[in-house]
Amino acid sequence: MANKDYYDALGVSKNATDDEIKKAYRRLALKHHPDKEGGNEAKFKEINEAYQVLSDKQKRSQYDQFGSTFDQAGAGQGAGFGGFDFSGFSNAFRGGQGGIKFEFGDEGGGFGDIFGDLFGQKGQGTREQKRGNDVSVDLDIDLEDAATGIEREISIFISSLCKKCKGTGAEEGSEVKTCKRCSGQGYVKKEKRTVFGYFSQMEACEDCGGEGTRTEKPCKKCGGDGRVKDTKTIKVKIPAGIASGQTIRLSGQGEAGPRPGNGKSIYGDLYITVHVKPSEKFERKGDNIFYRLVINYSQAVLGSQVEIPTLYGKLKLKIPAGIQSGKIVKLSEKGIVHLEGRGKGDMFVTVQVNTPDRLSKKQKQLIEELGREGL
Repeated sequence: MANKDYYDALGVSKNATDDEIKKAYRRLALKHHPDKEGGNEAKFKEINEAYQVLSDKQKRSQYDQFGSTFDQAGAGQGAGFGGFDFSGFSNAFRGGQGGIKFEFGDEGGGFGDIFGDLFGQKGQGTREQKRGNDVSVDLDIDLEDAATGIEREISIFISSLCKKCKGTGAEEGSEVKTCKRCSGQGYVKKEKRTVFGYFSQMEACEDCGGEGTRTEKPCKKCGGDGRVKDTKTIKVKIPAGIASGQTIRLSGQGEAGPRPGNGKSIYGDLYITVHVKPSEKFERKGDNIFYRLVINYSQAVLGSQVEIPTLYGKLKLKIPAGIQSGKIVKLSEKGIVHLEGRGKGDMFVTVQVNTPDRLSKKQKQLIEELGREGL
């Protein structure tokens, strides 16, 4: 019999710890499980054989000394593919207290249910509340609104509580009875055939949708769902200092879950992504604001007082005599409010001295005279 490399089968080194071997096996078992779409039965058998040996200290020691041709007479007595013992399979997916514990993160790819079903964990709890869908909308605001904060109304077309039946899904006077199929449990027992044999699992009852009750006469307006599509208007407060692309979450303002009037479902959330429109006057960098002020030559030479806009109204800015083009004047706390702190950013005014490209005859004479004076 050819010698097999069990370490290579699991993708671990020869000095791998027990924990590393178990993690590698979990990942590969999920990937190649025959019940999973795209699973590989042969590969699954190979990694199980490798795990049987490497997870057992005595067998691993023998394997390290003699290779895979050592006597494994006791390894082939269990049930499974070709007589392999798959007890290690369930042990690899169990927590320290005997219950199954799934800690696969992204590696699990959503296939934890495979193992939950196989070992009887799924469907043993009480009925879960059904949750409505989350809703996402975009909201455009001006920079000035982002600086000071604003309250806006938004309208969304979503599944809302049916007012006719008050969300119960039943016609008025209709009797609500225990579901016959599940006897009010909300779940029914089903058997599933797997590579390990037949296993029982609990699934939500299709007749009552997992609620355990059914109404005799469904509401004619909503068809028994307890929800109808409707336009909902919501007021939302946009906090001062919000930046473009940030999202506000309004808990419970999304779509209603099925039959919300029965108290067995909850509403989803509303997510509002705010987009701050570019300003024609200002440029925003973080919480600071930048503004370009154009003045004429005489204002620069003699000095003046100029009215300029800010995010909080107009103010008069003193221009000192002899200011140079490109000079930056800082106005403290005239920028954006710090969203997660105190105070505000600053406003920076860049002064640009305008040099005229056309002069009247008189202006030209005056400039020439100033030039003779050394200006």
